[in-house]
Amino acid sequence: MQIDSSKISTSITPFALIDEHSALPQEQEILFTMHTAFRVVEIKQTAKNSRLWEVQLTITGDNDAQFSILTNRINEKIDGRGWRRMGKLMLQVDHLDQAKELYNELLENASNDSDRAFIYHHLGRIKWQHKQYEKAITFYKESLEIYRKILPKDDVSLATIYNNIALAYNNMDDYSEALEFYEKSLKIREKALPPNHPSLTISNWCIGDVYRKIGDYSKALLFLEKALGIFRKSLPSTHPHIKKLMNSIEEVKINFKCSFSLVSAQ
Repeated sequence: MQIDSSKISTSITPFALIDEHSALPQEQEILFTMHTAFRVVEIKQTAKNSRLWEVQLTITGDNDAQFSILTNRINEKIDGRGWRRMGKLMLQVDHLDQAKELYNELLENASNDSDRAFIYHHLGRIKWQHKQYEKAITFYKESLEIYRKILPKDDVSLATIYNNIALAYNNMDDYSEALEFYEKSLKIREKALPPNHPSLTISNWCIGDVYRKIGDYSKALLFLEKALGIFRKSLPSTHPHIKKLMNSIEEVKINFKCSFSLVSAQ
């Protein structure tokens, strides 16, 4: 384990030698703060025992470019502060029971409508991940009802809730309700977001997929090709999302030709 003290800030990443406090002082133990991160340099078998592996580590610092990219990405995925952020982290790592317990505790102590709406939304996410879609919709709609009172009707935050309600209806095979809420989400996003924003792609893709499921292939193509156009402007041509969407479009085209042939034959 390599520690270059010139590359780290001990105020952010404190560590201490604890030889004199250890039961086995000859092991030269070091105590690190819990959020310390190390880079794996090398992993190799030991020469004397092939069942043992030696791992070479070096501590990361604030100026580690790759580590900064990673932490920034984590911050984007799990934003917020305090207990809100802890709840999102629990959802992200599928600790659903702990997340439910936390959000129920937060709900009991919520002091304003904004907090209550936020908590209902995330309780809905927990139910959705448990595949309890009807209960998820109940919580989402509780959240939506509060947000509609305190936010402008075209606030982009509402688009996320509409989209989550649509996802739940979609998983219940209630496609008419799914379309209604997907379209509400898309309408807000088209007003609030740049034309190449990924959320617009997802909205169009989801709507196109619902039309595919109900057999309206002409509308499915319309939305799927619109989603593909946005992807091509915002993602590399080799991105797997583009390939997946192109496959969906090809499948819809085949089904469309088959259904048209059947109608013509009649």
